[in-house]
Amino acid sequence: MKINLKDDLIKYFESGCKKNLSIGVENEKFLFDLKSNKRANYDQIKNILTFLKKFGWKEINEDSNIIGLTKNGQSITLEPGNQIELAGGLCKNIHEVCSESFTFQEQLDKANEKYGLKTLSIGYDPLTDLNDVPNNPKKRYNIMTEEMPKNGKLSLHMMYQTCGTQINLDYSSESDFRKKFKIISFLTPITIALFANSAIKKNKPSGFLSYRSKVWQSTSRGGLPKFFLEDMTFEKYCDFALNFPLLFIYKNNKYLSSNGKKLSEIANENMINMDDLKLHLSTIFTELRLKSYIELRSIDACEWDCHCAAPAFFTGIIYENLDETYDLIKNWKINDILNAYSISHTKGLKTEIDSKSILYWSKIILEIARNGLKKRNFINKNGNDETVYLKNIENILTSGRTKAEDALINYI
Repeated sequence: MKINLKDDLIKYFESGCKKNLSIGVENEKFLFDLKSNKRANYDQIKNILTFLKKFGWKEINEDSNIIGLTKNGQSITLEPGNQIELAGGLCKNIHEVCSESFTFQEQLDKANEKYGLKTLSIGYDPLTDLNDVPNNPKKRYNIMTEEMPKNGKLSLHMMYQTCGTQINLDYSSESDFRKKFKIISFLTPITIALFANSAIKKNKPSGFLSYRSKVWQSTSRGGLPKFFLEDMTFEKYCDFALNFPLLFIYKNNKYLSSNGKKLSEIANENMINMDDLKLHLSTIFTELRLKSYIELRSIDACEWDCHCAAPAFFTGIIYENLDETYDLIKNWKINDILNAYSISHTKGLKTEIDSKSILYWSKIILEIARNGLKKRNFINKNGNDETVYLKNIENILTSGRTKAEDALINYI
């Protein structure tokens, strides 16, 4: 059945308004062969996915190829360079977020041990040349590999060489969404700087603390559009999405070039449904984006010591102390934010917003997050509330050094 593109997309965003707010986290990891120190190829990945089925995971197949797994609202998927991603389920608190990630890592470690692989959680592959990265048979990646470099010189590096952490946050109303979207947009430079963890490229310092962020800022369909920093509404985001060129068209089980057309331009030629709209929303690669929840996408992947820090940080400020956080950032100038965004991957915590360093602002926001998590008062079996996961950020702000800077010290 043909749909009304604008009306139905706005209704989809409205369907995201919820009374009970959940947290969803997606984490990507590189897999390397222990002996050769080369990235895992698809045959090795197939072995890993097949092994994981013993823990109750069910296959996701495309034609005859296994391309992922699913279980209880969670999924394991493959990125273009065989990065493996856990898309977690809907969690009530950070204890649940960390528990599902820890369980998955335990399972993955057993699979790695059997097949001679290891995981590396970092924002950018520090060892491998782009030309040496293996691929996999997921159909959409073929056309993405062809189309993405046309409008972003580092698009293939994004696809094949980066790993990140994505945090999915709910909203209760459109007005609630507007505040959350603005806060997350304004905090993007802080997110990049605070969680920078990709300073090494081809076994040498890259000149950036987050080379992943440099790549994503030079990627087709990416970046931080200026109007994201203005007051957003469902209708404004709808207009943005509908006027955003399609990456591809999915028809008759095939991915076809859209030739830069927009949804409105192909609507008369094709039967467009909600699945087409949702697929299109997932191919907008901006630093944050809207579906029936807000996706925060500007965080470098990291190892277990900081794995739960970013979800805890944003849960504290977005779910419990939204107004206090909004009051802190509401008078920041948009051009100031955009300038900080353009240099935060290089200058890190020294980047300035409103004449003060990101280190300064992060300390204030950390306390807002801590107070928010205390108010939430979710206690785990060890008697700890969610503030226990902020320790990594505390260490960064006390030392004034990000994980990327620590990596450079160790490298030297």
